Amino acid sequence: MGGSELAQHPASYVTRKLPHVTLVFWILKIAATTLGETGGDLLAQTLKIGYLTSTLIFFAMFLVSVVFQLRARRFHPAIFWTVIVATSTAGTTMSDFMNRTAGLGYTLGALILTTCLGVIFMIWWRSGQTLDVENVATFKGELLYWVAILFSNTLGTSSGDFLADDAGIGFRNGFLLLAGIMVLLAAAHYLTNINGTLLFWIAFVLTRPLGATAGDSLSKPLDHGGLNWGTKGTSATLLGILVLLVLYQIMHLRRHPLEPVPAPANRRSGTSEQLNGGRVAPVLQLAEVPAASVGLLDDRGRRHSS
Repeated sequence: MGGSELAQHPASYVTRKLPHVTLVFWILKIAATTLGETGGDLLAQTLKIGYLTSTLIFFAMFLVSVVFQLRARRFHPAIFWTVIVATSTAGTTMSDFMNRTAGLGYTLGALILTTCLGVIFMIWWRSGQTLDVENVATFKGELLYWVAILFSNTLGTSSGDFLADDAGIGFRNGFLLLAGIMVLLAAAHYLTNINGTLLFWIAFVLTRPLGATAGDSLSKPLDHGGLNWGTKGTSATLLGILVLLVLYQIMHLRRHPLEPVPAPANRRSGTSEQLNGGRVAPVLQLAEVPAASVGLLDDRGRRHSS
């Protein structure tokens, strides 16, 4: 079968844009959210730029990076984790602006953000997009994914501050409490039949206050329950760790590329969706195509090199 004949067939698979949820994913997520806490505090407090201006800067970074992510044709670790860090830093300063500058307080701020996140998930569910984060393969689905992540990271900041300050637990005890809850969620994933998507989003939200309390435990002065590393030293250390982990993930992907995702249909209507990755020739046809001619297909079914 030649390339022109292959192009006449609709693509049945699309390249994966989002990573598998593995131990490396969670380590990277915690490192990114911890960096988001210290990075946000570095700009807003240490450099005295203020919460509102810092939020605008980090939100602009989020918009730029998420555009690159949405336009990418496959999973790129550097782009993906840049967006995660941008949502974490923006979430830190956005939450602090709401709770401190606007005077809402941690409890009311967390309640508002929880409501917003619930509305986002309701819109996501009613849109007919899959909530399985490993198999999101449409533009609408990925857009909702990133909006949910932005709000979940902002909510996580409020939750962490509530535990450390309003609840009087402190940074270190708050970290230990949240780490214990994460262990229980991992046990629930492997030992129970609780929905995996539900457990993922609970864990995803909780990694934000886990990272926030970890960051504060490292950066805050000794008389505030921290290790007095400062926001500059902590941020530099975490950035180095994150870069090394991303490089590891890049090298791992070169040896073990992610498999494509079946092209999705809308869960409610059954209609085809706008794909948000590189289209891949149907698996049954790949065996009939010479190896040199196999590659990604563009939106008109034209092949290009992968």
